[in-house]
Amino acid sequence: MTTRRRFLTILAGAAVLPGLSSATANWRGIALGAQAQIILDHPDADALIASAVAEISRLESLFSLHRDSQLTRLNAVGILMDPAPEMLELLSISSMINARTGGAFDPTIQPLWALYAESFAAGTTPNARQIANTSTGWRHLRFSPAEISFARPGMALTLNGIAQGFIADKIATLFRAQGVENVLINTGEIMAVGTAPDGRAWPVGIANTDAETTRLSNAAIATSAPLGTTFDTAGSAGHIIDPRTGLPGGEWAQVSVTATTAAIADGFSTAFCLMDAAGIGKAGQAAVLEVITVA
Repeated sequence: MTTRRRFLTILAGAAVLPGLSSATANWRGIALGAQAQIILDHPDADALIASAVAEISRLESLFSLHRDSQLTRLNAVGILMDPAPEMLELLSISSMINARTGGAFDPTIQPLWALYAESFAAGTTPNARQIANTSTGWRHLRFSPAEISFARPGMALTLNGIAQGFIADKIATLFRAQGVENVLINTGEIMAVGTAPDGRAWPVGIANTDAETTRLSNAAIATSAPLGTTFDTAGSAGHIIDPRTGLPGGEWAQVSVTATTAAIADGFSTAFCLMDAAGIGKAGQAAVLEVITVA
C-alpha cells in the first residue's frame, strides 16, 4: 500500500524558492502523518516555528485517527461532549462542502474505508451486502457546541480529506497574529502567506500538469489523486471511496484546487476526484475556486 500524503507532499511541496538566505528558516516535520514544512524569513523564526509546531501537535490531538484524540474518542463511543471550537469549525466547513458537492465529500465514509482496508488485507474484497450494511451518511451526524453524536450505530468520521488543509490555515492564522507577513506552510496541503523572500508570490510545483508551477500569495492549494494510496498491492483500488456508491472512485487521475483557505481547497479536491467536469464547474464556481484536473 502506497502512502497518499507522502505522494501529495511530493506534488504540492515541489516548490522552487529563489531568494532564500542563510537567515531563512526551513523547518521539516510531520503533521497528521504527512511530511510538513514551514519556510519563514524572520528574525524570530526559531521561536515562531516552535509555537507553530506546538499548535500542530495540539490540533493533532483533535483530529488524528491514530492517537488519542477527540476524533478517536467520538468514533469509539459515538458521542463527544464539549467538542473543541476547532472541531466544530471543521465540521461546519465539511458540511458546506458536502452540500455543494452533492454528497461527494462525506467524512462519515470512515467505516467503509475501514471495511476496504480490512478486506484487502485479508485477501478479499467487500461484497455488496457488506457495503450496503455499513453505516455512513452525513445527514446522520449531529453537532453543536454541547456535543457531537451519530444518529446511527456503527458510524465513524475521518477528517483526513480536509484536516491537513485546516491545520495549514490555523498555522497561518497563528503566524499572522504574531505579525508575520510572509510564510509558506505545507502540512500536506499548502497555504502561502504574503510573498517569498525574493518579493514575488510563492512558486509551487504541480506535478503532471501543463502548468507545472503556480504562484500563490495569500492563497492555498491542495491536490488529491485516487491512486495516491491504494488498498491493493496492484495499485488499482484507490483510497477515495465514493460515498454515493460505496465504491472506490475516480473520474480524474489528479485534481488540484486553489482557494482562499487550505481547508476549502483540501475538501473540494477530495470530492472533485469523484465528480464530472460539469459538477466540478458548478461547485467550483459557487465556491470561487480554481481547479486543475488531470485525466
